Amino acid sequence: MAASSLVDSYDLFIDGGWVAPDSGRYDVTNPATETVIAAAPDAGTAQVEQAIAAARTAFDSGPWATAAPEERARCLRQLSDALLARGDEIYALAQTEWGCTANERLIHVDGPAFMVGHAAELALEPAEAPMDAWGAAGTTLLRYEPLGVVAAMTPWNFPHTLNVMKLGAALAAGNTLVLKPSPLTPLAGLALARIILEDTDIPPGVVNVVTPTGLDASRMLTLDPRVDMVSFTGSSSVGRDVMAGAATTMKRILLECGGKSACVLLDDVELTDELLERLLFEGCTLHAGQACILNSRLVVPDALHDEVVDRLAELARAVTVGDPTDDGVTMGPLITRQHLERVEGFVRRAESDGAKVVTGGVRHESPSGGSYFEPTILTDTSADSYIAQEEVFGPVLTVLRYRGDDEAVAIANDSAYGLGGAVWGTDVDRALGVARRIRTGQVSINGTIPGDAPFGGFKQSGIGREGGVMGLRAYMEPKAIGVPA
Repeated sequence: MAASSLVDSYDLFIDGGWVAPDSGRYDVTNPATETVIAAAPDAGTAQVEQAIAAARTAFDSGPWATAAPEERARCLRQLSDALLARGDEIYALAQTEWGCTANERLIHVDGPAFMVGHAAELALEPAEAPMDAWGAAGTTLLRYEPLGVVAAMTPWNFPHTLNVMKLGAALAAGNTLVLKPSPLTPLAGLALARIILEDTDIPPGVVNVVTPTGLDASRMLTLDPRVDMVSFTGSSSVGRDVMAGAATTMKRILLECGGKSACVLLDDVELTDELLERLLFEGCTLHAGQACILNSRLVVPDALHDEVVDRLAELARAVTVGDPTDDGVTMGPLITRQHLERVEGFVRRAESDGAKVVTGGVRHESPSGGSYFEPTILTDTSADSYIAQEEVFGPVLTVLRYRGDDEAVAIANDSAYGLGGAVWGTDVDRALGVARRIRTGQVSINGTIPGDAPFGGFKQSGIGREGGVMGLRAYMEPKAIGVPA
């Protein structure tokens, strides 16, 4: 794959144009090689305030909030078409900035283009309709209106996907946006701004992208009263800080935070090679384990435990780890050297707590440099152990034994998180019964994903839902109107 034209040393994107940064620049590094690929613009507090002001003006007096749904849908379709047309450029950026491998392209690159196309469809959802309301003297209309200015704060693991998802929903609802990507992947957000500028008719000020490294500048997005909503994806600890900041002006919030999801194999499951390959990908190697939706706890019947572990270990040893631009690579790097050390620390602690490393557990050395860790399978640990409770965010799968469905459910629910999960078994009714008892936001049975259903978490995995009509309404305010009969 040729170098991406989207890898560039951008300025900030404010009010429809490029603005030189007031706080200098910082290096953007390729995690596969640890080489510098660009210099990103650092924004101080004043420039974040400038972006908020642009979004506020665009909402209060610009054409977007009052535009016909058909016009918003048209602009979002333009963006969808542009993302599809520039898919190879975005893929090359994804390989270079955050380590996307070929087997993950649909998630990181092509999927987001279709997401925006679906957002265009959601923009046409009726915003007002009669409703049955107990005690109403006449007709009650339920109307949904845009919130105003949305601050979207996104992480480094799936930056393009999450930038696009939040932007699509916010704009479909009629809001304006200030997007703050992670300082580890700022180019994803700035490249999206370039595509919006070059290939769409989205008006100036509707989308603004700032890439500060400073805490005070970032906090402005949660504290400034001109911001009506904060939509955040990231760790639960930072999510709590975002929630506290937003509370000072009672902003609407949408938090999609950490996960430690469980995949439960029932004792009647058919252990095919295809299933085991999927378990390894969805629980360990997907984006080198850097995914909040990872099913990183595998809950296995005692009678099947040894076979499952042996076969998974064999598959893990066959994973090709390396630079995503190299042919045949199926698992890429961790995002930074610091994160590599963190993941390694989790495994060393698990060993000291008595866990057994069946395979992996060590760094993978690459001739090109980079931060790599071998796919790792851990066993002989308890459901309440540190490794089974904390989100590792690396290619580490913990296998836990159980006896009976009740214990499987108890293990799955023994977590501060509740984002995703899976149940596999031959008896679908039984699997459905288990899925209903798991306290989590989404559960797939035998690999059946819920599609564009509301996505979000229980407990410390977040607040609110994204996706579909419910996700659209999260970016809107309901208003009830009583009309005389």
